[in-house]
Amino acid sequence: MQTSNADVSGERGAVDPATLAPAAALFHGLSDPARLAILQHLTVGEHRVRDLTEHLGLAQSTVSAHLACLRDCGLVTSRPEGRASIFSLTTAPELLAVLAAAEHLLASTGYAVELCPNYGIGATSTPDAEHLKPHENLESAR
Repeated sequence: MQTSNADVSGERGAVDPATLAPAAALFHGLSDPARLAILQHLTVGEHRVRDLTEHLGLAQSTVSAHLACLRDCGLVTSRPEGRASIFSLTTAPELLAVLAAAEHLLASTGYAVELCPNYGIGATSTPDAEHLKPHENLESAR
């Protein structure tokens, strides 16, 4: 998520939202707990869909759909081995750095994101910008 002087406009240093679209897409790809669990399993080495299904207790179709998303995001790759596909991380060091940074940020904020009415624990959908709920009681909840 790099910005340059060409990306910044106005006195307040506003960033053109279009330059942030790839980062937003990456974070959206990481936004599902099952996809994060798959990535976590792949940090220790290659896995078949069947292995991930057994480890995570998810249906094969669910794991396959999440792996397709992660592959489309460029985070995992696969290679054939017999009738199975073996999945691995495409850029393990960089992904591990992002996940470690996320863990550090969560710890630094006291996991306050869990209380977010839009994306926190118990949120039932992902609202678009026009339907974001206010964070009225967030400060008092900390």
